[in-house]
Amino acid sequence: MERVVRFAATYFDSMLPVIKNLLVLQDRDRKIQRVELDLAHIAPERAQLQEKARQGQEGLEAAKLKVRTIESDKKVLELEAEAKKQKIEKYSVQQFQTKKNDEYKALGNEIENGKKAIYQLEEQQIELMEQAEIGLKEQAVAARLANDAKSFMDAQVTALADREIRLNRQLEELAADYSKLEETLEADVLGRYVRLRKNKGGNAVVGISHCVCGGCHMKLPQQEVVSCKNQLDLVGCPNCGRILYYSREMDLSVVD
Repeated sequence: MERVVRFAATYFDSMLPVIKNLLVLQDRDRKIQRVELDLAHIAPERAQLQEKARQGQEGLEAAKLKVRTIESDKKVLELEAEAKKQKIEKYSVQQFQTKKNDEYKALGNEIENGKKAIYQLEEQQIELMEQAEIGLKEQAVAARLANDAKSFMDAQVTALADREIRLNRQLEELAADYSKLEETLEADVLGRYVRLRKNKGGNAVVGISHCVCGGCHMKLPQQEVVSCKNQLDLVGCPNCGRILYYSREMDLSVVD
């Protein structure tokens, strides 16, 4: 491993100084870009976790509302049944007091209808009691799911916060001496590099292999290959404009 490192370092040191400085700057830019990309993902991840927890809480609230609604409907039926019973008692007293046969029969019909209505109301109450029992079980499940979702969110959000701190620290460290790296390049070279990074997706300085540009993968004219190998000046790809570099471990043999 040590021999491989020394091997790579030897070729790196043999490069044209401006190429070497450009590669160092490009490597720093790529690291900064990766950290910024990781940071950009944190807010959506946090929002997604919070949304899942919110949905869990909404599910719990919906389950609670269902149980409350059932209990409310059951209470209404109980009140209706109680009102019917009171009317039956009233009709029974009136029936006992009346001396008219037709009135006695009419009150008897009202009493019978009241009893039937009470029976139906009681059947509905039983049905609602069964629904309430199911609703309470659903509420318990929803409560557990909401609690699990919140616990998971809290743990993950804490982890994201720690990760955000680490990434911001890394970003600060990477950006700390960035201006010094820029100062190693002449203004025109730096401007050229910046434009290429912006227009070529951050891939401004590329190697050549088999006489092909490492950026656009187009075959290079022999003159550009020779100029790049001689390392006398910056060489740009005539097809995409990227800055080219060559080191001795790169294969210049042409592949058909």
